[in-house]
Amino acid sequence: MNDEPRGTGAPRTAVPPQDSPPASPQSLPAARLPAVRSSVALLTDRYELTMLQAALADGTAHRHCVFEVFTRRLPPGRRYGVLAGTGRVLEALPHFRFADEELEFLERTGIDDSRTLDYLAGYRFNGSIRGYAEGETFFPGSPVLQVEGTFAEAVVLETLVLSILNYDSAVASAASRMTSAAGDRPCLEMGARRAHEQAAVAASRAAAVAGFAGTSNLEAGLRYGLDTIGTAAHAFTLLHDDERSAFVSQVESLGVGTTLLVDTYDVRKGVQTAVEVAGTGLGAVRLDSGDLGVLAAEVRRQLDELGATETSIVVTSDLDEHAIAALAAAPVDVYGVGTALVTGSGAPTCGMVYKLVAREDATGVLQPVAKASANKASVGGRKSAGRRLGDDSRATEEILVTGPDEAVSGWVPESEDVRPLLVPLVVDGAVDSRWVGAYGVQNAAANHLASRGELPLTGLRLSAGDAAIPSVDLRLP
Repeated sequence: MNDEPRGTGAPRTAVPPQDSPPASPQSLPAARLPAVRSSVALLTDRYELTMLQAALADGTAHRHCVFEVFTRRLPPGRRYGVLAGTGRVLEALPHFRFADEELEFLERTGIDDSRTLDYLAGYRFNGSIRGYAEGETFFPGSPVLQVEGTFAEAVVLETLVLSILNYDSAVASAASRMTSAAGDRPCLEMGARRAHEQAAVAASRAAAVAGFAGTSNLEAGLRYGLDTIGTAAHAFTLLHDDERSAFVSQVESLGVGTTLLVDTYDVRKGVQTAVEVAGTGLGAVRLDSGDLGVLAAEVRRQLDELGATETSIVVTSDLDEHAIAALAAAPVDVYGVGTALVTGSGAPTCGMVYKLVAREDATGVLQPVAKASANKASVGGRKSAGRRLGDDSRATEEILVTGPDEAVSGWVPESEDVRPLLVPLVVDGAVDSRWVGAYGVQNAAANHLASRGELPLTGLRLSAGDAAIPSVDLRLP
């Protein structure tokens, strides 16, 4: 490998000769087909590796550093956020490796010199990560993740960490508002077709963290042990010569406990036919169009009149938290949510940032550092955090702890009414397995239910307003 960069790294596109016909998909050799990659090391921004190169050259790359993830503000109208994606970050760490393919690309495009490539060839994150437990509610300034290690090993994780946490937390924050509005009625995730195929899996997981009871996405079910749901679309009814034939086929295949979609043609006739075919033990009917509140009331009356008193009503069709809240008085049993959920219901990102807050100086002492830019200022130094609870076990304030690094890193609340919020996630490169896989999702969902349950009732309102609880600073001597 040459120490000198080879070119600018600008994208290069091969142009076929003008007299050559375009290749058909069948004629493409396997080597030219996109490969499924196991490494996540290049799911990053170029400047992380160019910073690394310069830091390796000037000797600062191995300085001990602390980076923190936080958001400066909540999306407009939101009173709290929900942290999700922590488990996915931890699952990705072992796959943040630079193998031959990644290194060859970086060398060929001149992005990094030989010293940097040699460092990346042996890259492993051996630092430590602390943060809020996944599923925890958060507020502006909350230090939801804290990455500690050398500059070299921590800086390259920035984009991966932010891309996961910003999307997953946006989905979970929207999902929490939906499950809160739904009360005891279950919400089902069915938004895969409205998202990137991998984002759809992440959205299913984030929705489960915030209390969704099932997902239509089979890959999410496999990876994270989620309950999967789904029966038939309008296409299945349209495939058959008439609605009755479709219902008979579905019931014979899936049993009378299935859910029949009754609004392909005429809802009232559809309900009548559904009960005639499946009997009064029919599991559920689904409504996917029209005025759902009015239709649900009419369908409930009709089902009861037909003796199908235990048959549930599932509603879908562009639901969000406001539509769910508006249906609170309707005889709806289950909500199916798609587009609004996987797009964060109007807030597709949480605006989280990954900032260096402390670094070792030339004498080996950890010093706080802070950005002073207008409207983007940060607070230097490692943080800790706790949540104060009132006599009714409701949260009254978020405590953000600052001060000398040794005091902050060892901070323990003096009062029993303050719950510490940061937990160890990675220690010296070893991932705590409680936060990954299917168990990690279950753990996060339980955390969220408890954390949201601490918020004052005013903090659960869907109307715009201040954060559910104020954040206060505690400066240690």
